Amino acid sequence: MLKEEHEVAVLGVSQSQVAVLGAPQSPAPVTTTVINIRSDTAVPDHIVWSLFNTIFMNCCCLGFVAFAYSVKSRDRKMVGDITGAQSYASTAKCLNICALVLGILLSIVLIILVSTGSLMIVQAILELIQNYGGH
Repeated sequence: MLKEEHEVAVLGVSQSQVAVLGAPQSPAPVTTTVINIRSDTAVPDHIVWSLFNTIFMNCCCLGFVAFAYSVKSRDRKMVGDITGAQSYASTAKCLNICALVLGILLSIVLIILVSTGSLMIVQAILELIQNYGGH
């Protein structure tokens, strides 16, 4: 029980006559403000995807830049700027797609180069063995 409520109960004053200490003593009605927060404004910020691209496929630092835009999108969403959050999120998505495509292409090229390079090395060793007769 609050202190004011306890004092009211002790003094026997009705609750309609009680004025909260520090509140204005005017007979005007109290106005309230209701803020409705809509839950349908879910803007994906792609932060997990950006983090993945930053750690594993950071081609030309695109993953890091996408991560920065994802964080900006999350900040805008927390402030309530849905338009700004969507803008940053779409930029992060484009950068993530570019980083992913470049990472996959570079991985494929690296696999091809390693496999053909190792085949060429094996061929060169076999040729040396044949030319020198194994000595």
